[in-house]
Amino acid sequence: MDTRALGELTSSAQGLGCMGMSDFYGAGDDAESVAVIHRALDLGVTHLDTSDMYGPHTNERLVGRAIADRRDRVLLATKFGVVRDPDDPTARGIRGDAEYVRKACDASLGRLGVDHIDLYYLHRVDPTVPIEETVGAMAELVAAGKVRHLGLSEASAATLRRAAAVHPIAALQTEWSLWTRDIEAEILPTARELGIGVVAYSPLGRGFLTGRFAQRSDLADGDFRAVGQPRFADGNFERNLAIVDALRALADKRGVTPGQLALAWVHSRGGDVVPIPGTKRIKYLEENAAAADLALSEADLAEIEGAVPAAVGDRYSELGMATIDG
Repeated sequence: MDTRALGELTSSAQGLGCMGMSDFYGAGDDAESVAVIHRALDLGVTHLDTSDMYGPHTNERLVGRAIADRRDRVLLATKFGVVRDPDDPTARGIRGDAEYVRKACDASLGRLGVDHIDLYYLHRVDPTVPIEETVGAMAELVAAGKVRHLGLSEASAATLRRAAAVHPIAALQTEWSLWTRDIEAEILPTARELGIGVVAYSPLGRGFLTGRFAQRSDLADGDFRAVGQPRFADGNFERNLAIVDALRALADKRGVTPGQLALAWVHSRGGDVVPIPGTKRIKYLEENAAAADLALSEADLAEIEGAVPAAVGDRYSELGMATIDG
């Protein structure tokens, strides 16, 4: 697979989001998930994305086991800053203070079983702590050799500027897809001005753009999309199927799947963009990886953008949207 630049970090053109292997999208199978990670590495999908809050903690342990004998083949990315209550899985807190930065990093290194993290993100910006304090503490981790490159997730343009003044930021992780284009007005131009790459999570609209969900009952038990995602709510779900219908018609003409076409659109955004679609199935991993080779012309892009309607509903619940910086 081709590579792309995230600041001074070189990444495979596409990554693998590992969250759903352990949390949020229904029951997982660790053995199958390990097989998916191994197949991803064989395909050249070497950028693996996790977080300490997935599980919590169980996804980092899973990824650590999967890469234990092949660490040198992996760009390992994890995140900190979202604190979950083990007694109430729905409860969330955010911490970005220097003490917590150091504590969280050491804990992640232990769970992953590695001596360094290639790309370490602040998962959500703590509104009670100056970003200069948080990034300053993260920079100390770089100096100590525990972390190679720094990233922020869901940060505003203003926060990116303040953070980059403290230490180079390699990547901004943010939701970006055909149904989520919020960053394009201000955040994306700022990131590019500062030399910050973009890691696009949920590039398939949390799986919706693949066309695999024809009705809400197709979602598995325990899937947070059914209860915490406005775009999957009754009424919105049915209206958003128009997006899939448009994508499917365009994909059929090109002999690809709707998901592949949606992923190819994200790849077309630039050489500083790395989508990280998540999956826990080898079949879908291989389908997603093939999208990295799907070239779209200017005419193709114009046709896609002209045919695909805007999504109905916010991308998170009201509480979730409150954690988005700015």
